[in-house]
Amino acid sequence: QLQASGGGLVQAGGSLRLPCAASGRTLSNYVMAWFRQAPGKEREFVAAIRWSPSTTYYPDSMKGRFTISRDNAKNTVYLQMNSLKPEDTAIYYCAVVPEGDYNSCAVDDYDYWGQGTLVTVSS
Repeated sequence: QLQASGGGLVQAGGSLRLPCAASGRTLSNYVMAWFRQAPGKEREFVAAIRWSPSTTYYPDSMKGRFTISRDNAKNTVYLQMNSLKPEDTAIYYCAVVPEGDYNSCAVDDYDYWGQGTLVTVSS
């Protein structure tokens, strides 16, 4: 089970950190990712991290402002978002796949999804 949180309203230029806590299993061989979906748009890949060894992957459009990381002890993945823009407004979802590739970036690559957390960036 995945529990995403940390969303909210932030002004443009601000930062947010989204945690996604996983329960039920240890994540040593898993790949976890963040996606987002803006109103009227398709779900978009943001970042992925292989649990062990820690390897991250970002599409070019997300490099520089978004950072994915993990906390082994808490079984939690984080998405640090900086210099937020109004176009970053979306519901952010975390997802996981056992034994996935660290650069898995398609929605269908992931087996389990969290419920999503809304991020709203005001101009």
